[in-house]
Amino acid sequence: MTLLAGALALSTALTGGALAQTELSLWYHGAGNAVEREILVGIIDDFNSSQSDWKVVLEEFPQAAYNDSVVAAAVAGNLPDIIDVDGPVMPNWAWAGYMQPLQLSEGALDGFLPGAIGKYNDEVYSVGLWDAAIAMYARKSVLEKHDIRIPTLDQPWTKEEFDEILVKLKDSGEFDYALDLGMADQSEWYPYAFGPFLWSFGGDMVDRSSYTTAEGALNGDAALEFGDWWQSLFTRDLVPGTSQDMADRETGFIDGKYALQWNGNWFGIKTLEAVGDDLLFLPAPDFGNGPKIGAASWQFGVSATSDHPDGASAFIGFAIQDKYLAAFSDGIGLIPATAEAAAMTKSYAPGGPLEVFFGLSEAQAMLRPVTPGYVVEALEFRKALSDIANGADVADALDAATDAINADIARNNNYAPAN
Repeated sequence: MTLLAGALALSTALTGGALAQTELSLWYHGAGNAVEREILVGIIDDFNSSQSDWKVVLEEFPQAAYNDSVVAAAVAGNLPDIIDVDGPVMPNWAWAGYMQPLQLSEGALDGFLPGAIGKYNDEVYSVGLWDAAIAMYARKSVLEKHDIRIPTLDQPWTKEEFDEILVKLKDSGEFDYALDLGMADQSEWYPYAFGPFLWSFGGDMVDRSSYTTAEGALNGDAALEFGDWWQSLFTRDLVPGTSQDMADRETGFIDGKYALQWNGNWFGIKTLEAVGDDLLFLPAPDFGNGPKIGAASWQFGVSATSDHPDGASAFIGFAIQDKYLAAFSDGIGLIPATAEAAAMTKSYAPGGPLEVFFGLSEAQAMLRPVTPGYVVEALEFRKALSDIANGADVADALDAATDAINADIARNNNYAPAN
């Protein structure tokens, strides 16, 4: 008893009168982004000083290497406590046993944009401090000059109307291209930005009623109609092709090379600074089944192997306070996950320059397929769209993508839960 009492006394003395905080490791994809880092470190410092049980320790990775690092760590059994995960990838990591459901208090996510909540098998595995949305960038003066109707959420451009607009803008001879789609960004941008066009046509990357086949969804009549339209954009020289230079993507609309641009809210402030009050952020066109844009961005979750899921969830619950959602929005320009946080920001508050994006996200956003198979579906969709843009037969390209997706689903036993 004397030895035990002495050991406890020594421990208390060494920790300044209290037991040491238990460390929680956090992996984050934003290495090199000074603004993101400053905000995240501020949240971590606030959390660490707000209580005596837990101490979050940050480790950063470049975004391009992040997912591979997580997969390698999972195989080696070295996952951190808290994982940063791209929303559409989360179901794959949950299915693979990398993540576990969050332990958040009742009502913690009330009022959150749906795209900021990562659910799989009816359980919440991740939550984002922001969401992202896409709009059609346009100049009001250009639309007025060419007698083009300004669309609204209630009355977006129809397929036929949009097509006529693109042809009119091309025939004006004033622009290199009528529309910039961002073909230079051959990454997750393709399924995120162009998948909604397919959805609006009535197709999809996979049949969402079962998630066990892409047959009929990616190669059915609606998808073929989408593919024909998609290819026509390039054969008619309405848009830049896959060889587009990234510099043109970043400045082409600002410089007047492109009449319209399909782009995310993260380009909004930069474009506003260059174009000014003439800039419009317009809703997606309706290709027959309602206008659609993508939803879900990066989110935080807890690894399946964490010894302290209660502490990891406590940090995430702390980080989703409105003041932190607002700080990230002001810092990196993305959409705050709640209306209360949006009201605290410079750009998304009522009357703010990017307020329209919050409404677009509420009204038009649709999640990419919520399935472990999405990671393969996204790759095959991207390849098919690139091939079609470069002149491949539409039906052959979509059939090939469908076959590859179905083979992956079958190889993984329809992505049935491991247990």
